[in-house]
Formats: sequence, C-alpha cells, structure tokens
Amino acid sequence: MSKPRRYLPPISVVILILSLSLSPTLSVIHQESDPISRFRNYLRINTAHPTPDYAAAVNYLTAFAATIPTLQTRTFYFTTPDKPLLLITWPGSNPSLPAVLFNSHLDSVPAEPSKWLHYPFAAHLSDDGKIYARGAQDDKCIGMQYLEAIKELKTKLGYTPLRTVHISYVPEEEVGGFDGMAKFVESKEFKELNVGFVLDEGQASVNDEFRVFYADRSPWNLVIKATGVPGHGSRMYDNSAMENLMKSVEVIMKFRENNFDLVKAGWAANSEVISVNPVFLKAGIPSPSGFVMNMQPSEVEAGFDVRLPPTVDPDLMRRRIAEEWAPAWRNLTYEITEKGPLRDYMGRPLVTATNDSNPWWTVFKLAIEAAGGKLAKPEILSSTTDARFMRQMGIPTLGFSPMKNTPILLHDHNEFLKDSVYLNGIKVYEHIIRSLSSYDGASVSETK
Repeated sequence: MSKPRRYLPPISVVILILSLSLSPTLSVIHQESDPISRFRNYLRINTAHPTPDYAAAVNYLTAFAATIPTLQTRTFYFTTPDKPLLLITWPGSNPSLPAVLFNSHLDSVPAEPSKWLHYPFAAHLSDDGKIYARGAQDDKCIGMQYLEAIKELKTKLGYTPLRTVHISYVPEEEVGGFDGMAKFVESKEFKELNVGFVLDEGQASVNDEFRVFYADRSPWNLVIKATGVPGHGSRMYDNSAMENLMKSVEVIMKFRENNFDLVKAGWAANSEVISVNPVFLKAGIPSPSGFVMNMQPSEVEAGFDVRLPPTVDPDLMRRRIAEEWAPAWRNLTYEITEKGPLRDYMGRPLVTATNDSNPWWTVFKLAIEAAGGKLAKPEILSSTTDARFMRQMGIPTLGFSPMKNTPILLHDHNEFLKDSVYLNGIKVYEHIIRSLSSYDGASVSETK
C-alpha cells in the first residue's frame, strides 16, 4: 500500500456530498439503481463527531424506506432537536408476538483526511472493489443492509413477516449512547414495541467465519489523584505526591501484566480479561520553557481506561481499587466513572445465552447456515456498543455484522469494505430477517 497522502476531493464530489446532506429526495433514491450506489451515498453524509449531520442521514434513510411498500417511519427526539432517533417498522401479520429489532447507529468517529488514501466522506470505490469511507464498517453497512434485505424480501419475494420487524437508527453511540439508545430503552415508545430479540453491530472477521458477540465489556474511567508536601527537587523524603502516584501505577501495571500474560499465552481472549490502560498523566509545575525541574509537585493525577467483562464482580473491583490501587493511607483519592450498566434489571450479568436455552440463538444460527455461512465461537466484545442497554432490559441481544475475510478497520485510517462483502451481507440478512420474523415460538425447525 502506498504512503497515505493528503487528499482533497474534486469539486464534483463536494457538490454531491452537499446535495445529499441538504435534500436527499425520493427522486434521488429512485435514480440509484443498485445497492452499492445507495450505500456509497449514505456513506457520503458526514455524521462524524463532533458535528454529525444527523438530519441528512435520517432524511436519506426515510426517503429510501418510503420506496419499500408497507414500511412505516417515525422520528423521536429524546434529548435535543439535533439528536434524532429514526425508527422504521415493518408490520407483522401477528403483532401480538414479541417483535424483532435491528439496531444501527447514525454517528461515526472523526476522520483525519490527510492520513487517508482517499477522502473519507467521498466513498471512493477502488478498482478492486474497496469502498473507502468513515463508517463503512462501523456501522453504516448494516444500517443499509437491513433495508436492502427487506426490500428484496418484500418487493421481489412478496414476503410478509409474522412478527413485526423494527429498525432503529440511533445517535451518539460513539460517545457512549447516553443521549441515544440509553434514552430510547427507557421510553414508553420503546416499551410499546414489545421487543423480544435484538441484533446490534458486531465486527469484521479476518477469516471465513462470521463473528458473533453475546456480551460487551463495561468501560470504567478511573482517575487517581495523589497529594503530598511540595519540596525542593534535591530533597529525599517519604510520601511525596509523585512517589505515591508512582507506587499506585506500579501496582496497576503489574495487574495489567498478569492479565495480559493470560492473553499472550492463549489462555483467555482479550475480551475475557480486565484490561487497564493508562491514558493520561497530569504532573509537574509548568514553566515558560517546559516544567520547573527543581520543585516536587504537591498534586499529581493519572487516568486509566478500565474494561470489565461481564463475569467480573464489580464490587470486588471497587474494593481492589480502594484497597490496593488507591489506598487513602498513601494520600491517594480516586474517582470512577462507570460508562453504562453492569447488571440487568434483575441483577444478572449482561450476557445473552448462546445455547439451546435461548431459542432465538438457535433460529439465528440456523439462518446463518441457510445463508451458506458459518459462525465462529461466540465472543465477548472487547469494546462497548449500545447492546448493553438492551441487555440491561433483559432482552436477548447479539452483536453481528456480516463481514468475513475482511481486516478490522473500525476507527482506523482508510476504513473500507469490499463491495462483494457488502452485497453478500444483504443476502445473509435476508435469511436472518426472514427466519427471526417467521419464528412462531413453537418449533425452531419450522423456520428453516
């Protein structure tokens, strides 16, 4: 691969992006004759933080849904008018049965154009079929594949679901989901949907097996602050602020090393251990040329990104932090910011069963096999998605994105998805949506 270069989009691409963000009309949708064109145009709408264009994305998706008979659309605003949540509904013939929900988020992480081979919001299609764009894998692909699959099922096969199918497009997932899915699941509008099962985003697979995720790790932001008597840089004395903090860091990094050794030895997956990574250090007394070198500071801080698998007892983790990582007797204080739920409404770990005890799992697995695919061993996702908010409600939720033989490029420079992988994903979702929506709860074999 050639060295990334600064890329400035041609004026034609700029005009196209502007036109899509301003007025993605029905006529524009009708002029798009194939799924790849529709996918690329969705990718061209810049929904990256810090200023995601949610309105343009919602307008585009609403216009596409309007071309598919019987689909219903609603837009909700649970926080502010600039954070819409789009819900698309395909009514089932028996609406009394619990519905199936397919979730996707509208927003993307930022992109640095100068470090990309192609402008990240141009959705460049290379000669070898790679579609370069921010959000190509995370996760605008599934957002469009849901609709493309329903379009095939409805318009070409004349299929009508038994269960109602919902598709949600939520804001703010990339910044925690607290103004998006977290608000949605607490609303009366969500309760009225009577959701029985959810599919949310997953990750690409580098081999020919699809990955599926039954849990997420829960993120904690940990900040430890140390205090001590300030002194001359030449003095040696006990319990200085920096000494206290460094002792804390030493204990934490030893814990990190022990967990990482399990991963390196192949005894545990990265997502099955507690990960602790230092992310900032705030220390020293600033000077015009840098820092004052002959003064020991009286206050210092360090920040850590902590990720807990659902098998971990959070109370034991809090005790470890209080007694080992930041003991008060060493002039240490700490603050934990828990980024989302750790247990469901009944106090159970946020885990979805992937065995016969969960009939939805069996239906989903059979659908993958019917599509000619194969599932890898179910995993805990090492990062975090909106799935945790549905699991908190006690709703079985799996993370899945049909991308195989694909490098994992979410949040990376030059994020891309091959056109063939994208099109195959539509076919996979045709099987999944049909199987899940036709499941009557009596006999799994009947959905095959």
